[in-house]
Amino acid sequence: MKKARLIHLLWLCFAASVLSQFAVAQEKPAASEEDYVKAHYTKYEYRIPMRDGVHLFTSVYVPKDASQSYPFMIDRTPYSVAPYGVDQYKKNLGPSDEFEKAGYIFVYQDVRGRYLSEGKFIEMHPHIDDKKSPQDVDDSSDMYDTLEYLLKHVPNNNGKAGIWGISYPGFYTSASIIDSHPALKAASPQAPMTNLFMGDDAYHGGAFMLGANFGFYTSFKPFDEPSLPKHEVPFSMGTPNAYDFYLQAGPTSNLEKKYLNGSNPLFNDQLYHTMFDDYWKARDLSQHMKNVKCAVLVVGGWYDTEDLSGPYGTFYAINKFNPETTTTLVEGPWVHGGWARSDGDHLGDAQFNSKTAEFFRKNIQFPFFEYYLKGKGAPLPKAYVFETGTNVWRTYSAWPPPQAKPKMLYLHAGAKLSFDPPAAKEGSDEYISDPAHPVPFVGYTTDTVPQRYMVDDQRFASSRTDVLVYQTEPLTEDVTIAGPISPKLKVATTGTDSDFIVKLIDVYPNDYPDPDTDSAAGKRVLNAPPLRMGGYQELVRGEPMRAKFRNSWEKPEAMTPGKMTEVDFSMPDLNHTFRQGHRIMVQIQSSWFPLVDRNPQTFTDIPHAKPEDFKKATETVYHDRDAASGIEVLVLPQP
Repeated sequence: MKKARLIHLLWLCFAASVLSQFAVAQEKPAASEEDYVKAHYTKYEYRIPMRDGVHLFTSVYVPKDASQSYPFMIDRTPYSVAPYGVDQYKKNLGPSDEFEKAGYIFVYQDVRGRYLSEGKFIEMHPHIDDKKSPQDVDDSSDMYDTLEYLLKHVPNNNGKAGIWGISYPGFYTSASIIDSHPALKAASPQAPMTNLFMGDDAYHGGAFMLGANFGFYTSFKPFDEPSLPKHEVPFSMGTPNAYDFYLQAGPTSNLEKKYLNGSNPLFNDQLYHTMFDDYWKARDLSQHMKNVKCAVLVVGGWYDTEDLSGPYGTFYAINKFNPETTTTLVEGPWVHGGWARSDGDHLGDAQFNSKTAEFFRKNIQFPFFEYYLKGKGAPLPKAYVFETGTNVWRTYSAWPPPQAKPKMLYLHAGAKLSFDPPAAKEGSDEYISDPAHPVPFVGYTTDTVPQRYMVDDQRFASSRTDVLVYQTEPLTEDVTIAGPISPKLKVATTGTDSDFIVKLIDVYPNDYPDPDTDSAAGKRVLNAPPLRMGGYQELVRGEPMRAKFRNSWEKPEAMTPGKMTEVDFSMPDLNHTFRQGHRIMVQIQSSWFPLVDRNPQTFTDIPHAKPEDFKKATETVYHDRDAASGIEVLVLPQP
């Protein structure tokens, strides 16, 4: 008996030990990405000298496998190359996982005046076409000098380099390929800042993008001297409601006076340069995209809240000045940088039915660099775009597609919209725009600019009396648009200036199925209200136009009260199919707050407007046969 008990006890102890080890094994996390990087790469840090004597801090990750040579993959950034220290490693390398597994020499560089790099930081450093001395430096010369150093000092490179970057690093990518170094073979500017006044971060249609810019510059500030990243206390509005915060702030100059107190001249540059003056002209990078000798993959998102226009400006400029250069445009259903950080299968309530970002990373971006830096695979088509609505990838020999033809969607009396022009005198529609009660840009409370706003349901806006609504009958066949969208309005105002915001909307059929959720319906709704997709008004494109710039971006002109005038402008490109049974809707309004700053509706310097300058105005939109208003779109023929 004693022996049996002893054996039983030993068995229990053994079982407990096994179970304990199993539990520990279950709790131990799998090898991290950082462990993979450490196991396969060695990190080095350099202070690379530029031609003017400034040193730029650069981290370099070199594959440990020395049996072959590797190309460089370079990322130049104002946002820090952290972590710092040769024993501190990034958790992952390159644009996506495919790159670090395939083997590249990864290079990360702090640009001038940021973090551990010397020199003075200048917002979108203007390019110098004619460099007369070593003191004439810009991001093109900094890239050239960096690559010269890397080729000589980093062993086991194959003599080829690529560069990529998103947003501000996208700008540095574009700037770096002007007068490109012979070793630079491939570049991918992604959501590149190209012209901040003409549709990128700062101004759209002459209107200041208020919420996004103030939010950004409360944290993005200049450095007095090179320094490591510091913990910053986020700016607090003191309310979860940005609409209330900005409305109570009053004229936009109060934001600087009350909250920044001179701490960020970068914000002042954005706020007070309200016309296309020399400050902006010097920073229009599209005018300098010359001598680009490497292949270029320009990437953007249809729903980019920050740099929606930059990819088109960059793509068109490279094609114009360098027709022999291989250039591809990629556009997907993504937010700012969404192709790098998400699945890309949906945005807000809009569904895209596949992992579009994963497709891009594996089937477009990675093969592009593999082809030009390692000689593997095949080149890409001229345009590789995702068509929303039908949710399919399309390839074209040019962008916009040559087969897309212009057609006008005309406004009609009775809130109607049609490809047929007005046949008779149909009069006009009016609304009262009140700067004290501006139209919100979303129908919910937020303290930021949510990226999903670009596809949000617009039913909250269509019920307002200061928003005009026009829509087609249910479509009898698909309508596919591909290219820029161009409102052409005949308008009048009782003020001396006004904004006209135009929104193009896809209206779902009333019997469109709701998402498969367990949310309660009918009157038994105790929690969040259910999402009803029948009649959903999905924003597909919206842009403001400040009427004083209707004739010139450099010389604004007051409007004559009561006088009809033309306000024509262009909205960024889109590839969208309005499906059979859906309707096409256009909404027109004169405020979009606080996405866009308020127009006082008097002709004045808006940042310095006085409270008494903000006045109600009656806005008139004409749709007569002899004064037709509409939206010009490029329509693709149906198969």
